Amino acid sequence: MTVAIAGASGQLGRLVVEELLRAGEAPVAIVRDPRKVADLTERGVEVRQADYGDTTALDRALAGVDRLLLISGNEFGERVAQHTNVIRAAERAGVELLAYTSIPGATENPLILAQEHRGTEAVLAESTVPYTLLRNSWYWENYLGGLAHAVESGVLHGAAGQGRVAGASRADYAAAAARVLITDGHEGRVYELGGDDRLTYAELAHAISEAAGKPVRYENLAEADYAAVLEKAGLPAGYAKALADADTGIAAGVLDVDSGDLQKLLGRPSTPAVEVFRAALS
Repeated sequence: MTVAIAGASGQLGRLVVEELLRAGEAPVAIVRDPRKVADLTERGVEVRQADYGDTTALDRALAGVDRLLLISGNEFGERVAQHTNVIRAAERAGVELLAYTSIPGATENPLILAQEHRGTEAVLAESTVPYTLLRNSWYWENYLGGLAHAVESGVLHGAAGQGRVAGASRADYAAAAARVLITDGHEGRVYELGGDDRLTYAELAHAISEAAGKPVRYENLAEADYAAVLEKAGLPAGYAKALADADTGIAAGVLDVDSGDLQKLLGRPSTPAVEVFRAALS
C-alpha cells in the first residue's frame, strides 16, 4: 500500500510524515518545492514534486498511490480550484481513499475560513474517490504568533467573548490523520476533531500565564476592533478580518467540538494547551 501526503512540506504535513515513519510506513511526500524537504530525501522518503495548480505534475505525483492525505492549501481564494485539481488527479490515478483536512461543521459553518472547505467538500461528495473528512478544530499553535506579545503586555486580545474553542496540538491532528491513512474502516466517515481542552479565551489567557509564569488576562474586543489590532500587528487586512471573524464564530460555539472523535483516533487524550505554550516559550 502506497500512502502519500499532499502538502508534505508544511507544518502539518511534516508531522504526518514523521508519524507514518514511526509506524513503519514508507510514505510519499508530495511537495511544491523538493528543496524544502531535502532532509526527508536524505532519510529515504520518496519525494514527488507537484503544485496543486499543475494537473500534469499531479498526475505524475499520484501514480500508484493508494491512500492520499490532501492537506488544504494556503492560497485563499484559490483553494477550491486547487483542491479540485488534486481530487480529479486522484480519480484518474484510482486512489482508494482520500482524506481531506477540513473545518468543524463545514457544511453549515459560517466562518469566512469555512467557505473554501465547504466548496471542497462539495467537490468530494460528487467525485468518484472514496473519501474521509478530517474536520480539524483550531491548533493551539494558532496562538503562538501573538504569544510573546501577550506575555510581554500581560494581555491577550480577541473577540471570542465567552465562547469555547476545542483546540489540540498540530501533532495531535497529524497523528489522527496518520491513523486514518494506515488503518481500515474510515471510508465515508466524517470526523469532527477537537481537543479535550475546551477553553474560553479567559481560560486560554490563564494557560498562557501558567506556561510563562507571568500574569496574562483576556481583553475582549468588538470584531472590527480586534481586526484593527491584528492589522496594526502586521497582518494583511483580509487575513485580519478572517481571524476576527473566526473569533466571532468561536463566541457562537462553532469550534467547540465535543464529539470525542480525535481522542478515539489517538487512543489517548489530546495535548493540553499549556503544554504547547510551555514548549514554545522554553
